[in-house]
Amino acid sequence: MSVLVIYLILMNLWGFLLMGIDKRRAKQRAWRIPEKMLLGSGLLGGCLGAWAGMYFFRHKTRHWYFVVGMPGMVAFWALCIKCVLYP
Repeated sequence: MSVLVIYLILMNLWGFLLMGIDKRRAKQRAWRIPEKMLLGSGLLGGCLGAWAGMYFFRHKTRHWYFVVGMPGMVAFWALCIKCVLYP
């Protein structure tokens, strides 16, 4: 398995977990994960996992920058992977 595939799997798991952790903390009214970190995990390759976590945990689905941003990041990463694998 290539390093890129392992990296993307780990980042997507991280993005998914961050959404779940933040949702749980929101329900408990505890310290929250900053939105910059949630969006940053997507920019670093965890956007598919974060996008799935948004709808699995029903979290951040009313914020337009998440609803538009996460699918946009997925498209960006898909284009980057395509350019790397098929130059």
